[in-house]
Amino acid sequence: MIVEQRTYRFRPGQVPAFMKLYEAGPLALQRRILGNLLGYYVTELGTLNQTVHLWGYDSLDDRAARRARLMEEPEWRAFLAEILPMLETQESQILVPTGFSPVPPAPGSENA
Repeated sequence: MIVEQRTYRFRPGQVPAFMKLYEAGPLALQRRILGNLLGYYVTELGTLNQTVHLWGYDSLDDRAARRARLMEEPEWRAFLAEILPMLETQESQILVPTGFSPVPPAPGSENA
């Protein structure tokens, strides 16, 4: 398994508005297509006005296919257009679990 960590920094005061929109429908759509939500967080200390979410995938190919399917959804594209003015930055990192991580490593990886 690989883990994608996505961090979005919002304009001050926009996280509650984002969450209201996201929980109203796009969250269910994203969970259905991406499949493996490992965690979804908001920052309390440090850099504020952020959401951090973790998604598990079998491989980079699995991630690419699932994200492409998500982008095909008109509801998702409309949601992105609505939240774009709320955002300041977006960051995506791919994390590979260690051999002792509670999240299992991808089959065939050097950490397996």
